[in-house]
Amino acid sequence: MNLGDLLVNSAGKFSRQLAVVSDQGRHSFQELERRTASLAGAMLAAGLRPGDAVGMLFYNSLHLVEAYFAAVRVGLVAVPINFRLTSREMAYLLADSGAKALFYDPKFDEGLAGVSGELPEIRLWVSPQPGPSCLAQDYEPFLNSAAPAGDHGEVNEDSPCQIMYTSGTTGRPKGAVLTHRNVMWNLINTIHGREDRAGQVSIIVGPLYHTAALNNHLTIQVALGGTSVLVKKFDPESLLATVQKERATVISGSPAMYNLLMQHPAAGSYDTGSITKCTAGADKLAMETKRKLMEFFPNINGVYDVYGCTEAAPCIAILGARDSLRKDASVGPPLPFLQARVADEEDRPLGPGEVGELLCKGPNVMQRYHNAPEATAEALRGGWLHTGDLAVTDQEGFLYIVDRKKDMIVSGGENIYPRELEEVLYTHPEVSDAAVVGLPDATWGETVCACVSLKPGSGLDQDGIIAHCKANLASYKKPRRVVFLEQIPRNASGKVLKRDLRQDLVSED
Repeated sequence: MNLGDLLVNSAGKFSRQLAVVSDQGRHSFQELERRTASLAGAMLAAGLRPGDAVGMLFYNSLHLVEAYFAAVRVGLVAVPINFRLTSREMAYLLADSGAKALFYDPKFDEGLAGVSGELPEIRLWVSPQPGPSCLAQDYEPFLNSAAPAGDHGEVNEDSPCQIMYTSGTTGRPKGAVLTHRNVMWNLINTIHGREDRAGQVSIIVGPLYHTAALNNHLTIQVALGGTSVLVKKFDPESLLATVQKERATVISGSPAMYNLLMQHPAAGSYDTGSITKCTAGADKLAMETKRKLMEFFPNINGVYDVYGCTEAAPCIAILGARDSLRKDASVGPPLPFLQARVADEEDRPLGPGEVGELLCKGPNVMQRYHNAPEATAEALRGGWLHTGDLAVTDQEGFLYIVDRKKDMIVSGGENIYPRELEEVLYTHPEVSDAAVVGLPDATWGETVCACVSLKPGSGLDQDGIIAHCKANLASYKKPRRVVFLEQIPRNASGKVLKRDLRQDLVSED
C-alpha cells in the first residue's frame, strides 16, 4: 500500500463526501480522485519516472493537494517548498533535491524566472495561468493532456515519498527523506493519539509544506473521509468566520496562532461551538492558553498537545485532551508504535526526573537526509533519531520537553532552561508573547535575556518582568536583561527564531 491508495480508497467509500474546501472551490472525494489520476497520468506522459523528485510551491490550495497525491501515487517524490523563502533560497532546495519538475503558484513566476538558469534539471514547469515569463505550461490543460494513471503496485511502502526540508534555523536546511512507510506509521500513531474519527471537518491553517499540516492534518482527513478546509493565509477574523460557516469540528495550530485568534476584538462575535477537537503543536502551550482555549471552544474537553519533528514524520508524543490540565507542560507519553527514551551524552538511558536528550526510533523515523551522509550518521547514530531536544519523564512515563539542547543557557555553571522561564512569563496577565535566549557574558559565560511582547495598553517595565520571574523561580534563573518587542520573530510553523534574536541582540551591544 502507498499514500496514493488512501485517496483511492476514500473515493470508493466516500465518493460524494466533501473532501477539500479551498479558494478553488468545493471538491468531493470522487472529483479529487478523478483530477488526481489525470494529473498523475500527465506527469508520466511528460517523461517523469518513479524516483524523480517533484517540487511543489503553492499556498494551501487544491493545486497542492492534487499535485502531491498525483506524484506519490505513481512513485514520484514530493518536495514541498516553503513559499516564504526568497527565490534564491527556493532554488537551493530545488537544486539540492534534484527536482525534475516544479508545480507552482503563478505569484512566484517572476521570481522563479530569475533563478531558472540555476535549475537545469527541471524540465517540466506547470502553473495555473502562468505569468508573462512563459516559464510554465498551464495547469488545467496539462492535467487533461493524458490518460489517467492506473494502479502502480510497484510503488511500495519502502519507496521514497517525500523530501521534507527542515526550517534551517541552525544553518542550511536539510531534506529528510520520508518513505511511504514512514508517513503511514505516523498516520497510525497520530490517529491513535489524537483520537480521530471519520467525517471530521478540519480547518487547516498551517502551511502544507510542513510535515504536521501535510502528514497529520490533511492526510488524516483523506484517510478517514473527512473534509479539509484549506486556509491560504491566516487572518484571525477570517478564520473565525470560516469556522462558523463550515461548521468545522477540528482546528489545529500553534500557540501563537491561538493567542492572536483569542485576542482579536471580534473573537466573541462568532460561533465556535462546532469545534470538538483542538490540537496544538510547533511550540510550547502554556497552561493559561489551554484554559482560555477550553473557554473559547466550549465543546472541547481539553487540548491535544502534539510533539514531534520533521525527521519523525513528525509525531513522537501526544498529550490527550483528558490529561490537558492534569499534566501541566507535558507533551504526553510516547506514541504506541515507536520507542522513545531520554539519554545522557553517552546515549545511556536516564530515569524519571533526569534531564537528557530525547531519542526515538520506529517505522516513522526518516530513511536519511538527502545528499548528507555525515548529517544522517550523526542524527541516526546507534539506530536512534537524536532529536536535539532536552526532555525529562515522570513516574508515569509522560514526556516533558525542557528545551532545545542548543538553547540551554549555562550561566555561572548553572543550567537554565529558557522554556521554564518562558512558561513563567506567560502567566503574567500583561504578557502577550515571550522568548528567552542566552547572550555572551564575560563574567558568567552567558546571561539570560527575556524578549517580551506586551498586550495593548500595558505599562509593564523591565523591573516588573524581573520581579515576576523572581517571585516564581530561583533567583539565578531570572533575566538580567529584558527587551520589549512589538512581535516575537517566528518561522511559518510558529517556532521562535532564537538564532535571529541572539544575532540581533548581540549586534546591538
